[in-house]
Amino acid sequence: MTTGLGDSPARTSYRHGDLRRALIDAGVDLAQEGGPAAVVLREATRRAGVAPSAAYRHFADRQALLDAVCSSCQALVARAIEADQAGIRSTDAAEAARLRFRAVGTGYLRFALEQPGQFQTAFSASSDLDSATSSARAGDSGLTPFQLLTVALDDLVAQGLLAAERRPAAEFLAWSAVHGLAELFIDGPLRALPDPVKQTLIARVINMVEQGL
Repeated sequence: MTTGLGDSPARTSYRHGDLRRALIDAGVDLAQEGGPAAVVLREATRRAGVAPSAAYRHFADRQALLDAVCSSCQALVARAIEADQAGIRSTDAAEAARLRFRAVGTGYLRFALEQPGQFQTAFSASSDLDSATSSARAGDSGLTPFQLLTVALDDLVAQGLLAAERRPAAEFLAWSAVHGLAELFIDGPLRALPDPVKQTLIARVINMVEQGL
């Protein structure tokens, strides 16, 4: 990936036969710099070091590239969640399940704060729930952000921490709360809050979700 604005296009940035991946990687960099609006075919091809017409062998139009970049950015969100879950050291099964659930929220929101452009891009081309389970959007565990949340909720039920009758649709309630907070941080009235205040709000929202399910 490039390191930011001002990077020159890498004329040897892809291996022969791997132009599609190079264009997606360029798109992910563009998303990092400017969100979904910055993901355009012409600039992606410039960074990959090929003529604009070359992109059409892999992507019919800008939307097709954006869809692929969206998937890659969601995979990055999944990896952020997995990183937070990997830090859990509790040997108590119930406590570990509770912490894994909370880590879905902390990882999700941490990524939103650290990579707002990629975060917004990750959810800019999701037309239905089927896309939320696409393998192209999975992290190293093979699970997407949505699947990591559903598994964490199922574990809460298995450990007796969430009543089975309250499990249906719980993922949508939890997701709505943390995604709403993320959007307020990125592009809303909470964006100028000091980081310690944001971290406090993150903890309180996750507490609210955990206690309210």
